[in-house]
Amino acid sequence: MALEIDPITFAVIKNGLDTIVDDMAYTVMRTARSPIVRDVLDYSATICDAQGRILAQAKTVALHLGAVPDAMSVVMDEYGDDLVPGDVIILNDPYAGGMHLPDIFMFKPIFHDGALRGFSVVIAHHCDVGGRVPGSNASDSTEIYQEGLRIPPLKLYAAGIPDRSLLALIKKNVRLPDMVIGDLQAQLATCNVGERAFVNLFRKYGIDALGQYFDALLDYGELLTRQAIRAWPNGRYQFTDYIDDDGFAPGPIPIVCVIEVQDDHLMVDFDGSSPQVKGAINCTLSYTKSSTYLGIRCALGRDVPNNAGVYRCITITAPEGSILNPRLPAPVAARALTGYRVVDAVLGAMAGIVPDLVMAAGEGGNTVVCFGGYEAGSQTPFILVDMINGAWGGRAGKDGIEGVTNPSQNMSNMPVETLEARYPIRIEEYGLREDSCGPGEHRGGLGLVRQYRLLADEAVLQLRADRAVNPPYGLFGGGPAAPSRNILNPDGRAEELPSKLTRTLHAGDVIRHEQAGGGGYGDPLRRDPDRVAADVANEKISRDFAERKFGVILSPDGFQPDLAASEACRKRRRDAVE
Repeated sequence: MALEIDPITFAVIKNGLDTIVDDMAYTVMRTARSPIVRDVLDYSATICDAQGRILAQAKTVALHLGAVPDAMSVVMDEYGDDLVPGDVIILNDPYAGGMHLPDIFMFKPIFHDGALRGFSVVIAHHCDVGGRVPGSNASDSTEIYQEGLRIPPLKLYAAGIPDRSLLALIKKNVRLPDMVIGDLQAQLATCNVGERAFVNLFRKYGIDALGQYFDALLDYGELLTRQAIRAWPNGRYQFTDYIDDDGFAPGPIPIVCVIEVQDDHLMVDFDGSSPQVKGAINCTLSYTKSSTYLGIRCALGRDVPNNAGVYRCITITAPEGSILNPRLPAPVAARALTGYRVVDAVLGAMAGIVPDLVMAAGEGGNTVVCFGGYEAGSQTPFILVDMINGAWGGRAGKDGIEGVTNPSQNMSNMPVETLEARYPIRIEEYGLREDSCGPGEHRGGLGLVRQYRLLADEAVLQLRADRAVNPPYGLFGGGPAAPSRNILNPDGRAEELPSKLTRTLHAGDVIRHEQAGGGGYGDPLRRDPDRVAADVANEKISRDFAERKFGVILSPDGFQPDLAASEACRKRRRDAVE
């Protein structure tokens, strides 16, 4: 019998689900062992119904969660008729629902009154899963078999009993078993938190009623998404962005996004994007979908719930054998970089549809700087996986933000004090990079500078960066940001490094990463001269940059704009263009 949906009860259940997943997110942060999870916040949590449909997702790494439907489908195919209370399934295989090997998915089926009612799901980036390099995240692997321990959907717990063989296999194949097992335990504790709270909802509202409210919640997500799309102009919108290279062959590597608005539905196609590449920046189709959902979600209203109803309105295709849908055994360890570029390409196409709702390109996604080695005078291994999150692009009416995570990530920069206390590394500089913003009426955010000195005898360095050749784009007349740079021993025999490499360092070696900023939005010559002057006073941009990029000339004895000289400079610039 169909239930009449009460709007107040509907809102209470919706907010209750949001509270459950946010409590799950806090549980991971409080219980995880490794800094990459606990401090950098590279994890996600969600609750699914019995059919595996996302009901709510935590405010964690958004790029993880759009991949849950594909992973959930693999789990249901494998164990749909073989699930009992106390089961816990894990997987990380990119070719069986996963994304890359360090991201281990954990699913705990939730039972109530003897029947499956849903799933508590946690994804965490583990500090190491074995393979040829510490951290298991190298961009220069050439096949997935080099990247670490590959786990198909397997029961870590069966009816509440741990699989000691699987746990032993994991321990023997990773460099930091205590941290890896500790983070798996944190994921399990979090799944238990979600399970208890979810069961309490069923006890309060009843099985039949809650099932109908779940359906209504997904329908509501679909309804609001279709209403938003229906207001967009029908048509075909295309944008191409580029990855510099894969670390082996010279680039650029195109990511071609075509969005077709068809009344209340979107068709997103990536035909024309690069074939799969030798380096480990290939991106599984599940992650391509996740990146696409995120880019489109950025243009939807805040009242649209983050659930599977949104996905019903979007069809995504990418050619098999492409960098966005590779064939086995293509390596995928550094696939996040390509996911970030998918988001940039989607936002670029969306700029033609809803120009006031999207931003220019951010810093290009986080930079990964990984050091792996042994503590001085011992055989105690250490692995630092540092992710540098930097800047947003300019937006309609607002500058980009700096010193903040890219919208693709929702992560945190590791505090210097934590890093130096745990690792044989000294941070010699950490701050905003002057003149790195893309100029515009609304400038982009500034990129970051992070400089590391190795204190251990030796370590393997892995860099995963980009935007050194193809900087973050601007929109509607805004300029690109400054490109990124990697420098070895900048105060000695400085050597500029490529953006993707694995290399052995020795005690005293210094690595400096200068991150790209965000692209500008709108004509730089329309920027308020007082705002330009304020940026100079705050040492975000130089006087030379203010004049070259914005046509603003400051008084020689202070930070006040010379309005007459600035207007004359801007007029010369405009006349030269005409």
